[in-house]
Amino acid sequence: MRKEYDFSKGKRGPVLASTGKTRITIMLDDDVIEYFRARAEAQGTGYQTMINAALRAAIETSRLKPADERPLTVGALRDVLREELAPYRAKAANPSPKRTASGKRASAA
Repeated sequence: MRKEYDFSKGKRGPVLASTGKTRITIMLDDDVIEYFRARAEAQGTGYQTMINAALRAAIETSRLKPADERPLTVGALRDVLREELAPYRAKAANPSPKRTASGKRASAA
């Protein structure tokens, strides 16, 4: 063993970076963590691995749902309402001339 080691070019962290994964800090409710820890211990896996699997399953489920089964957003509702109300707006912008009970056009007063 050497008396001195040169760590001036050393870097912190793991020697090999893990591929395809990113380290993040996330705040989860205590009961969520407890659930995954208990379930992971029973199955002999890591709780973070189980959380990742649950998130992946949620992504796949949302991708497989047809558009009409997805939750309706405010933006989508506005688009539908604009589309449905467009014919009525056109009529309101160009009102037809008023007619009297005899069927003649009413004169402008």
